Amino acid sequence: MPENKAGEISRRAVIASAAIVPVAAITAAAQTPAPAVSALSDVQLRLLAAFVDRLIPKDELGPSASESDVPIYINRALGDYLAGEKAAFIEGLEATDAFSKRSQERAFIDLTGEKQDMVLTAMENGSAAGFPNARAFFNRARRLTLEGMFGDPYYGGNKNFAGWDLIKYPGPRLATSADDQKMGVEIKPLHRSAYGAGSEHGH
Repeated sequence: MPENKAGEISRRAVIASAAIVPVAAITAAAQTPAPAVSALSDVQLRLLAAFVDRLIPKDELGPSASESDVPIYINRALGDYLAGEKAAFIEGLEATDAFSKRSQERAFIDLTGEKQDMVLTAMENGSAAGFPNARAFFNRARRLTLEGMFGDPYYGGNKNFAGWDLIKYPGPRLATSADDQKMGVEIKPLHRSAYGAGSEHGH
């Protein structure tokens, strides 16, 4: 897990890795939007929010993952096209909390940011004792976090287009002007879902 000089996870490094998200995920994370059905309990959602906020914390560059509704995206996905992963994902969340209690003597959401980073770092590098699938779960949760942060708001995440603004993605459009295609020109954000205005599920 990338870290900065203060030992905290580097938002910039995580964002730079957004390149691993397929281009298709930016405009269409799934074929159809997930229904507004909760796959996770309130307790699980709070744990998920704390988890994703260590991957993309709030800073001078923009809002955190939870402020950008990443947990909403993941929750909806697990209730729809990723329903087959729901049980394994919940098991991973619960194992994360159990490892936190064993290694830090507190629930994950009760830890300081620094200690939460220690838990996630151990998961990522495979040193989380008693949590054999920690690395796989970390990588899956991280991937879904990136999808929720940088995917089309239509699917529940990327609230107020925060993710697109962060990576300077101007938004989907059918055509661009000659000026917009010049090298070094910053294109004005469109702030519009690929499915049109008013189709962002409440955003």
